[in-house]
Amino acid sequence: MSTTVQQVAPGTYTSDPVHSSFGFAIKHNGISTFRGHFQEVAATLENGVLTGTAQVESVSTPIAPLKEHLLSPEFFNASDTPTIEFRSSEIRVAQDGAAEVTGELTIRGVTKPVTARGTYGAGQNMRGAEIVGFELEATIDRRDYGLDWQAQLPSGGDVIAWDVTLEVRLELLKA
Repeated sequence: MSTTVQQVAPGTYTSDPVHSSFGFAIKHNGISTFRGHFQEVAATLENGVLTGTAQVESVSTPIAPLKEHLLSPEFFNASDTPTIEFRSSEIRVAQDGAAEVTGELTIRGVTKPVTARGTYGAGQNMRGAEIVGFELEATIDRRDYGLDWQAQLPSGGDVIAWDVTLEVRLELLKA
């Protein structure tokens, strides 16, 4: 990131659900990447603080039994911890739009610091309304949040990786 830092747009912005997504990517069987996302998400950028929430029950996967497993106590434990939450403590944006967002991520009731990197942009939509956007990624070790389930491959090795890439794409409209 370059040394010149710009400020994010002042005011209050709320996420456009059509153009925003919270997803995850994880190595599966040691050879391919599995992706999933949450359908019910919300984010707000208010006076330089970015917050976001995903409803765990809205996790989307192409296999129904997998969704049930993800909602179980072995993974997200949705009945006891129904949301995943993020709150930024610092947003740094370089002149070229490179962004670094530091804050706290809460999964399964466990809160840990995390830094996401990507891009930031500000402008207007086709109706002339002010908008901002973030495309961010961060990698976490799922064990840090109590997501400890694992199975072994017949030839040895883990079925799913411990590292998970969080993929956040936001378009936020000025309120």
